Amino acid sequence: MLLILFALWLLLNGRWTTEIAVTGAVLSAGIYLFSCAFLGFSMKKEWQMARRVPRFISYLFFLLGEIVKAATRTMRLIWRPDLETEPVLKAFPSKLKTRTGKVMLSQSITLTPGTITVDYMGSVFLVHCLDTEFAEGLDGSRMEERIREMEGGEEHDTFPA
Repeated sequence: MLLILFALWLLLNGRWTTEIAVTGAVLSAGIYLFSCAFLGFSMKKEWQMARRVPRFISYLFFLLGEIVKAATRTMRLIWRPDLETEPVLKAFPSKLKTRTGKVMLSQSITLTPGTITVDYMGSVFLVHCLDTEFAEGLDGSRMEERIREMEGGEEHDTFPA
């Protein structure tokens, strides 16, 4: 985080001088120390988040692929009037441990065309699907498995964002 703060300082200043660099280093260190003291940051937590970055990037590409597939199915339903849709509300349990993981799953489902997460309580999600075809893969989905990999089996509630 210290390096990111310093890089952001230099980027926003738009030029490089010794005074700007020293001021940025001092301010970045002060903000970092404040964050460690009062916001619960630590080098250990930063390292844990940094280790998850490759999995997070992999998940983003996976999610993009799922969005494209769902958009194609949704467009097929829209453009072919002979196909009738059967909207359905589907409740399914999740094995995710952290609140962050559950929110990621909820938002990923909502980002996918044809599905909207209506609610989640505890570990049970309620999803509205445009058609029964969209509801078939919700239980034990690959999306949930990928998020569980990012959780890493640890009880941390932080992900790289």
